[in-house]
Amino acid sequence: MAELRETPYSVFNYLVDIGDGSEGSVQGGFSEVSGLVAEVTIAEYRNGNAKTNYVTKIPAITKSGDVTLKRGVIGADNINAWLEQVRAGDVNAKRNVTVKLTDENPTSQSAVVTWKLINAMPIKWTGPTLTAKGGQDVAMEELVLATEHVIQE
Repeated sequence: MAELRETPYSVFNYLVDIGDGSEGSVQGGFSEVSGLVAEVTIAEYRNGNAKTNYVTKIPAITKSGDVTLKRGVIGADNINAWLEQVRAGDVNAKRNVTVKLTDENPTSQSAVVTWKLINAMPIKWTGPTLTAKGGQDVAMEELVLATEHVIQE
C-alpha cells in the first residue's frame, strides 16, 4: 500500500526484481525504468430507445504498456538467459516483475509504492552503442518487457 505524505518521493531510489531473485543485487541494478502504464479502453453504447442523445461509455478491455529497463553492461547473463528462454518458445518464460519505489533512508530502503508487472516477458533487447571516440559514457543495455497487467500496491 502506498504511503501518503505531503512531499513527493524522489525517483532515484527503487529496486527491481525481474523474477529471478536479483532484487537489490548488482544483476538487478537498473539505472532507469520507464513505461509503467495501465490503460482502460472504453466502449460506447446507446440504447435505441434512450431518451438522451448521447452515448454511454463503459469500461472495456484493459491494456498495459511495454516497460523499458536500462542498465550498464556488467557481464551478467540473467537478461540474456531469459531472452533465450522466450526465443525457444518456453511457455513458462513469463515472470512477475516487481518495481519498488523506496524512501530516501539509505539504511532502511522501505518500499513506499510497489508496481507488479504480471506475466512479463522480454520482447526486445538493445545492446550498447560502441564508439572509438573515447569519453566517459557507460555502455548501456536496454530490455523491453511486454506485460499483461500492471498493478500498483
